[in-house]
Amino acid sequence: MLGPEDLVLCAGTLAGASFRERVEAAAEGGFSAISLFLDDYQQARARGLDAPEMRKLLADYGIAVAELDPLMSWVPGAELGASANDQGAEFFRQREEDFYAAADVLGARSLNAICLSDTPLPTSAVAEAFAALCDRAGVHGLLVHLEFLPWTSIPDLDAALEIVELADRPNGGLMFDTWHHFRSRGKNERIRSVPGGRILALQINDAPREAEENLVDETLHRRLLPGEGDIDLVEILTLLDEVDSPAPVGVEVFSDALAGLPVRERARRAGAAARAVLRRARRG
Repeated sequence: MLGPEDLVLCAGTLAGASFRERVEAAAEGGFSAISLFLDDYQQARARGLDAPEMRKLLADYGIAVAELDPLMSWVPGAELGASANDQGAEFFRQREEDFYAAADVLGARSLNAICLSDTPLPTSAVAEAFAALCDRAGVHGLLVHLEFLPWTSIPDLDAALEIVELADRPNGGLMFDTWHHFRSRGKNERIRSVPGGRILALQINDAPREAEENLVDETLHRRLLPGEGDIDLVEILTLLDEVDSPAPVGVEVFSDALAGLPVRERARRAGAAARAVLRRARRG
């Protein structure tokens, strides 16, 4: 089982890479696992890589699959918000059962749930939908974590935690993305009051102190590697250790500048940046 000592090379850090390239790059960059967008898996299958070959490739390189990302169509009645781009619309159309099919093939650890609606939704209704999702995913042995996004109806840590706590499922928790926390103006100290077992997944990245006017464009194109910006990642990682979060450490850096580099170079840089921040946090 993946845990806090494991690094996950997230799908967004290797935009455009094939399944094989992701696995090979993760191994070279010192990662224990990868995360995948569902279409990464579907494209690999369409290109002729069958289930046994995918499992053998993972086993040969000692790489696990962490989360499948992002499941969007889980809240009844929720619509895409005005900020959704074409890729978001495509993700919204993906079927829940296809995530389970991929998870069963790959032995994935978890699903990442996102709600892109920007219309306020009743918290009780969203919590009920999240509980039902956790129950369905649990049949497949999956954890489910809810990710908050500053421009949506679940904009911050407090809003996401309320939903997860109301749902109260043993396999349900939070995805904590440092970029989204920083841009939602979240206080790091708030982590201390979150039950550690509820923070099931973590994505680290960095950002300059001043936000751009268009947060969606910034988050999809100009994130920074850990340690290159103004997010206090050392404090966040220290607090997560204090509350005994079981989350492996994902590195998710959507960056046009990074995407211009060879796949393996991106992985090496991401792994080195994450390990440097982790060393600072865990040396106290």
